[in-house]
Amino acid sequence: MTDIERRAVIKTALAVGAAAAIPSAASAADKPLAGKSVLITGASSGFGYLGALHYARLGAKVIASMRGLPRKEADELKAEATKEKLDIHIIEIDVTSDEQVAKGVAEAEKIAGGPLDILINNAGVGYAGPIELQDMAATKLIFDTNVYGPHRMARAVLPGMRKAKRGLIFNISSQLGRVIVPSAGHYSPTKFALEAMSEAMAYELVPHNVEVCVIQPGGYPTKVWVNRNQLASELKSRLTEDQAAAYLALVNSMGKEDGTRRSADPMDVPRAIAEIAAMPAGTRPLRRAVHPGMKPQEAINKVSAETQLAMLGNSPFGPWVKAVHD
Repeated sequence: MTDIERRAVIKTALAVGAAAAIPSAASAADKPLAGKSVLITGASSGFGYLGALHYARLGAKVIASMRGLPRKEADELKAEATKEKLDIHIIEIDVTSDEQVAKGVAEAEKIAGGPLDILINNAGVGYAGPIELQDMAATKLIFDTNVYGPHRMARAVLPGMRKAKRGLIFNISSQLGRVIVPSAGHYSPTKFALEAMSEAMAYELVPHNVEVCVIQPGGYPTKVWVNRNQLASELKSRLTEDQAAAYLALVNSMGKEDGTRRSADPMDVPRAIAEIAAMPAGTRPLRRAVHPGMKPQEAINKVSAETQLAMLGNSPFGPWVKAVHD
């Protein structure tokens, strides 16, 4: 039986196997990620920091990576892990550095004792302001972090995952990876690119039994807004008078969004990731919108899946597309 056929029959076999699995499922309910190794990028704050603790509490061996070690956030995470006796290891990875990604993933695989089970591409940055005003320094940084960073990380972990014939990659996108709000700089362009890259990888990795899942959060009160304000303020200081005058209202608002208007619980995202990670291979969704409020991307996700199936379902790529969307 081929890997594609095996993935297809998993779904129909679940109902039959559920009854027999009840005792073991009950015993594993408290630790659904036991035995799993999880590598997270951008674990110094927000979804990454909260997720590192959450996945470890669910039994995973967590390798939490962040830039610029040593730093107080790493010390705080380590102290919490020690207090709760959690299996969390902290390593340095700057996703914009080829060298650090290669070195960091090698270290993570050594800690895990082999190929990683799960990669969570969480590191990301945001900017504000009109597209015209995004200079090349801002443009290169956001694409290097939000698009090339996940690509570097995936390329580094995939040889091991392919060899093991298993693996799961989460890419943290956004509502703004499907819908567009003016004056968010290249945030939407980078997240649209991440969405496309993730879906292409999901198809291509079907024969290797490696899955890709895109998480699409709405707005949450995390440190991303503080970082965004800093970057937007730096960009604002580089504008010419003519540039600033051309988009006066939008420029005046740059660097002033602090996230305090957003009251949703950031733990929504780690909980969603853990839920999906605990699902049997072959049953996980390609995309998951996460927010207690509006989820405008869900309608687009539905139409996109239907269009992909209609266009490629009967093509040579049909089995891959159906394995991802069915």
